[in-house]
Amino acid sequence: MPEASTFLGAAHVCLRNVGKTYASPRGPVPAVAGIDLDLGAGEFVSIVGPSGCGKSTLLKLVAGLEGLSAGEIMVDGRRIDGPPDGLGVVFQRDVLLDWRTILQNVLLSVELAGKPTDAYRERALGLLARFGLGSFEHRYPWELSGGMRQRASICRALLSDPQLLLMDEPFGALDAMTRDDLNLELARIWQETRKTLLFITHSIAEAVFLSDRVAMMGRAPGSIMEIVAIDLPRPRSLAVRESAAFSHYVAHIRHHFAELGIVKE
Repeated sequence: MPEASTFLGAAHVCLRNVGKTYASPRGPVPAVAGIDLDLGAGEFVSIVGPSGCGKSTLLKLVAGLEGLSAGEIMVDGRRIDGPPDGLGVVFQRDVLLDWRTILQNVLLSVELAGKPTDAYRERALGLLARFGLGSFEHRYPWELSGGMRQRASICRALLSDPQLLLMDEPFGALDAMTRDDLNLELARIWQETRKTLLFITHSIAEAVFLSDRVAMMGRAPGSIMEIVAIDLPRPRSLAVRESAAFSHYVAHIRHHFAELGIVKE
């Protein structure tokens, strides 16, 4: 088992002593605290941790959708105070608009950015075809399954070819077969484009399968307890999950959470 690792290359995203505290009638509620993390350019980093540990809050902070209570986040060497340029986000829910067709939903991201949708139409159609939605561009979201809707939301996030992609448990509500299929497609797209990707998940196996490194967060206020480098050859097929090396990574991460009393062994 490789030792816990800290990224040492050129950083695309830097988090330094990042904290977020929410106000409530009963007093302050700290969500995350003391987060230090670098994402290398073109690196795939997953964050795993128990429910309520602040994983989604951390992603929103990197996306510039929440203000910091402490620390700083820099993207390409610039401190962010809002959504950075070249950003794509996929949320837990697909957030598709039921009154717009699937193609119109995918084009919405560039429309809101004030860009001409006609210039992106062919790319949108190409992405839909790649994700198995080539014959559904004129359907409406309520006509599609949950997995198909989430595929459309990924297409929307990829449309403007962002260099930084943030994904907040995008496959958590999907059945196992659909989840495997989308894991493979996401891995293929990342392999081709080498976007910097921050991926939030509850699934240890999913994190190990997809990632270059896996960061483990403890209970709220969430902080990063350990980072493990995943040294598995790419491209990865689902068969890698049957390997001894894969099992060792999963067991190591699970044991870490067991020591914290978060999961049982």
